[in-house]
Amino acid sequence: MTEKNQELVTPEGMEKLQTELTHLTEVRRREIADRIRQAREFGDISENSEYDDAKTEQGLLERRISELQRRVRNAKVVDPSGLASDDSVDLGTRVTLRIVGQDKERTFQIVGANESDPPSGKLSHSSPVGRAVLKRRVGEKVMVATPRGSTEYEIINVEVAS
Repeated sequence: MTEKNQELVTPEGMEKLQTELTHLTEVRRREIADRIRQAREFGDISENSEYDDAKTEQGLLERRISELQRRVRNAKVVDPSGLASDDSVDLGTRVTLRIVGQDKERTFQIVGANESDPPSGKLSHSSPVGRAVLKRRVGEKVMVATPRGSTEYEIINVEVAS
């Protein structure tokens, strides 16, 4: 596996991937197999919409399972508790930023690209803000170019996310 194919994830992100994969393989597969079996009992499958729908759903399910298996296989778990306490921003840390010249502060946990959820405070390490603050320390200022324009942030606090 090359570094390029690796997906960085937090322990929480890996747990979510594995939980979804387990649910799909152990529960959803069985449910869809039951639907296909029941649809076959209706008779001629050449004109059986229930059968066609169940087979389509099965195809989508298997595609999702394959994707999850690939992601788990290529995942590199970055555990924030193992990071040195040098106050630098890294995957799994929580960083508080203040827009320079304003009193607005926002706190984000830096997470893997597929774990990103800005409204709930999870920011991808590959987003413009995430890239700008990685490996930076408290007190440093960073300029972030976004589609809305450039914004300067000051790093107020860095802590290991719990």
